Amino acid sequence: MAVGLNAAFVVAEVAVGIISGSTALLADAGHNLGDVLALLLAWGASVLAARPAGPGFTYGLKSSSILAAIANAALLWVALGAVLVETLQRLFDPGKVDGPMVMVVAAVGIGVNLFSALLFVRGSKGDLNLRAAFMHLMADAVVSASVVLAGLAITLTGLYWIDPVTSLIITLGLAWASWDLLRDSVRMGLLAVPRHIDEGAVRSFLSALDGVEAVHDLHIWGMSTTESALTAHLVMPSGYPGDDFLRTAAAELETRFGIHHATIQIERDRAACSLPNRHGP
Repeated sequence: MAVGLNAAFVVAEVAVGIISGSTALLADAGHNLGDVLALLLAWGASVLAARPAGPGFTYGLKSSSILAAIANAALLWVALGAVLVETLQRLFDPGKVDGPMVMVVAAVGIGVNLFSALLFVRGSKGDLNLRAAFMHLMADAVVSASVVLAGLAITLTGLYWIDPVTSLIITLGLAWASWDLLRDSVRMGLLAVPRHIDEGAVRSFLSALDGVEAVHDLHIWGMSTTESALTAHLVMPSGYPGDDFLRTAAAELETRFGIHHATIQIERDRAACSLPNRHGP
C-alpha cells in the first residue's frame, strides 16, 4: 500500500511540477521516487532474508538487506544530483511558478506521507528496517510542508526565486541526511561492528565470565540490517565449562547487546589457538 500510494504521488508530483514550473516540487518528487525504490528494495530484501540457509549460503540471504541499503543510498544520491542540476539552472534564471498549485500538491504529499508512515508504526517498534522507513516517511512529510510554505510565500510576494532556493535547501538537506545512510550501509558491508553495539563493553562482559582468563579473536558484525553475529575465543585454564555456560553467555549477549548469533571457542591456553597470527587484542 505504501509503495502504491507513493508511486502514484510521484507521477502526479512530477506532472504538476513541470506544469507549474516548480523545481521545489520536482526536488520533492525526486526524493519520493527514492522512497518508492527504497520500499521496493527493502521489500525484496525482506523476502530474500527470510529464505532458509542452504548449501553455498550458510547464513541464508540475510545480507541482502545490507545490499539494499547501499543501493538505496546510491539511488537517492543520483536523484538528488539530477534535481540539483535543474535547481542551479533555475536559480540563475527563475521561471514563473504557480504558487497555489504547488501548495495543493505538496499538501496532498503531507497526507500521503503521514498515512504511509502510520502503516509502519506497529512494526517499527521491533524492526530497525521498519523504524527507518517510518522515520523516512515522517521526514518526507516535513519536506512537503516546507514546499507548501514556499508556495504560500510565492503567492503572497510574487517572488519566483523562492522556489529554486527552497529546492536547493531541500536537496542539500536531504543529501546531508542521506550521507549517514550511505556511510552506515557501507560500514555494514565492510563487516564493521554495528553502531548500536559497544565493542569494549562486549569484551569486558566476556572477560568477566567465571573462569575466563583472556579474550581474543573477538569479531562482531552485522549479518543483516536487523541481526548481528559474534565469534570469540575464550581462554579458560580450567577447561570446557559445559553447555550451560555457553547457553547462558549467548543469551546474555543477545539480551544486553542485541547479538543474535554467538559462536564461542574455549581454549585452555592462548598458545593452543589454531590462528596464532590472528589473535587480536
